[in-house]
Amino acid sequence: MQGLWDTAHIQPRYDIVVPGDTLPTVFWNAVRERGDRVWMRQKQFGIWRSWSWREAADAVREIAGGLMALGFAPGECASILANTVVEWVLADLAVLSCGGVANGIYPTDAASQAHYLCEDSRTTVLFVEDDEQLDKALEARTGLPLLRKVIVFDMKGLRDLHDPGVMSLEALRALGREHLQAHPRALEERVAACRPEDLAILVYTSGTTGKPKGAMHSHRGLVHTVRGYNTLIAQDERDERMCFLPLCHIAERLGGEYFSMYTGAILNFVENPESVPENVREIAPTVFTAVPRVWEKFYSGVTIALKEASGLQRAAYRWSIGVGSAIAERVLAGRPVGATWRFKFRLARWLALDNVRKLIGIHRARFLVTGAAPISPELVKWYLALGVPMIEVWGMTETCGAATGVPAGRIKPGSIGPAAGYNEVRVDPATGEILVRGANVFMGYINLPEKTAETLDADGWLHTGDVGVVDEDGYFRITDRMKDIIITAGGKNITPSELENELKVSPYITDAVVIGDARPYLTVIIMIDQENVEKFAQDHDVPFSNYESLTRAQEVQDLIRGELDRVNATFARVEQIKKFFLLETQLSAEDEELTPTMKLKRKLVQSKYAERIDAMYQ
Repeated sequence: MQGLWDTAHIQPRYDIVVPGDTLPTVFWNAVRERGDRVWMRQKQFGIWRSWSWREAADAVREIAGGLMALGFAPGECASILANTVVEWVLADLAVLSCGGVANGIYPTDAASQAHYLCEDSRTTVLFVEDDEQLDKALEARTGLPLLRKVIVFDMKGLRDLHDPGVMSLEALRALGREHLQAHPRALEERVAACRPEDLAILVYTSGTTGKPKGAMHSHRGLVHTVRGYNTLIAQDERDERMCFLPLCHIAERLGGEYFSMYTGAILNFVENPESVPENVREIAPTVFTAVPRVWEKFYSGVTIALKEASGLQRAAYRWSIGVGSAIAERVLAGRPVGATWRFKFRLARWLALDNVRKLIGIHRARFLVTGAAPISPELVKWYLALGVPMIEVWGMTETCGAATGVPAGRIKPGSIGPAAGYNEVRVDPATGEILVRGANVFMGYINLPEKTAETLDADGWLHTGDVGVVDEDGYFRITDRMKDIIITAGGKNITPSELENELKVSPYITDAVVIGDARPYLTVIIMIDQENVEKFAQDHDVPFSNYESLTRAQEVQDLIRGELDRVNATFARVEQIKKFFLLETQLSAEDEELTPTMKLKRKLVQSKYAERIDAMYQ
C-alpha cells in the first residue's frame, strides 16, 4: 500500500470514460463495454452474490419492459421505498430507461410521509422492498388516485396476498419478457427518445424545517456531475466501493450508484445498516465515502478497543500514531518526508497502524471521502496519521452532491477545498453566503416556484444558506449555516458547528446541539453514544436499568462533563459551554428529532426541549 505522502495513485481523470448524454445511454454503453465483468455484489444470508453488467442489464431490461406493459409513460414518476439493495439500482435504471422520473423514499419514513412524497411527485408506480414497506404503501395508497401499481422486491411472508394493485418484482420481470418479445424495439426507442434536458430524478430534502422539497435534476446535470466527479475523486474498474448510505440521498445516488455506473467501480452492498462495521472489514473498499458520523464511530471504536489492550499494545500505538502524526504534519505543511521518517512510518505500520486500519476495514483504501456534514479537523489528521488521506467534499442536494473538494495532494483540515472544476463557487461579499453556479445545479423544486425563486437567482447562482470564507489559495471553509449563527446576549458571534464538531470527536458523544442565541452563555444538548457509554458503565460498575437511567447516572454525567471540559479548554471563555443535558430517549431514524441521515434537527430539538433549555438559564 502506498504511504500517505504519495498521492500519485490518486490522480484526476478528465477523459470521458463512457459516452452518453443521458443516464440510460451511459448505462447501456457501459453494459456493452463491460459485459461479463462484475459490477455489483450483495451479501445475503452470509453469502456474497455477484451481478455482472450483463446480468444487471437483463434485469433492468425486463423491469423496464414490465413497466411499459403496465402503461408507464415517459415523464411519469415511479418511487422506490426500500433500503440500499441491488434491486433499488435495478428499478431506478429501469425507470430512467423508460424515460420516466425516478424518486426515492427513505425506508424509515412513516406511511404519512410516503403518502406526501408520492402525492407531490405524482407517482404512478411504487416499488417497495418487503412486507414492512408494503404495509406503508397500502396505508398510503387510499389517497393516491394516480398510483396504479405497487411492486414488491421480496415477497417473503406475502404468499397469501391477493391484491390486484400489488405484484412481485419477479412477476413484473415475467410481464416484461412477454412485452419485449412482442415489441423488441420498444426499450431502445424509449432510451433514444430521452433528452439531456429531461427531468430524470427527484431527490427530496430531509425536511429539517417544514415539508420536504423535491429537488429536480435533469439528465444533463447528472451526467455533467458524474463526469466531473472523476476530476475530483477519480476511480476506475479496479476500485471497490461500499454501498450503504440511503440511495434516496444525493450522496449515495450520485457518488455511489451513478458514479460507479460511469467508472466501472464495483459496488458492494451491505447486509443491513447494522452490519456496516462487519461488512466493511470483509469488503475492504479501495474508495470509501461516508458521513462524519461513520468516521467518528470508527475512531471511537478504536479508542475503546485501546482501553482494553495490554500496556505494551497501548505503548506501541502511542509511538506509532505519534510517528504518523508527525509525518502528517509535514505533509500538511508541504515539507518533504525524508528516508528516516519513511523508515519510521513503515515500522509504525508494522507495529500498530496496519492493525488499526484492518480493525476499521480501510487497509486497502486509496483514500477516504467525507461529506454531508462538517467534520472535526482533528479527525481528518488522525486518519492521515494512519496513512490514509481523507478528502472532504462539500455540496448539497441542489448541487448534485459535491461542489467543492480538497485535492488529495494538498489537504487542509477544516477546509472543504476549492471549487470543483465543473462549477463556480463564490462568497457573497454582502452576506458571507456561499453561492454555486454550474450545470450541476438543480432545475428547481417541484411544485414550488416561489421556493425555487428564493434559492436560484436571476443569474443562475444557487444560494446555499451556508456561510463561509475563502483563503488566498481558493480553499473555502464553512463557518456556519446562515440561520444557525449564535449571537449571545453580550453581542458575541459564535459558530456552533465548531464546538459541536469537537464534541463529536468524543467516543461517548454521537451528536450535539449548542444553544445560546440571545442568551447570556452557551449550553448544549447532547446525544450519547449508547454502545460506548453502556460499556463505560459496565466497566465501572455503574448501575442502570434502561437508556434513560443510563443518561441520568451521576458517573455518566461526570463522564460527559469531562468531555465538555476537554473541548472548552480549546476555546476562549466567552465561547465556552457552561451547562448541558443529555437526551434521555434513545433515538433512531424513525424519530422526528433526527434526519434520515441521523443528524439532530436543530430547530425541532430547540422547540421540543424548550423547557429543559430554559431551565439551564435559570
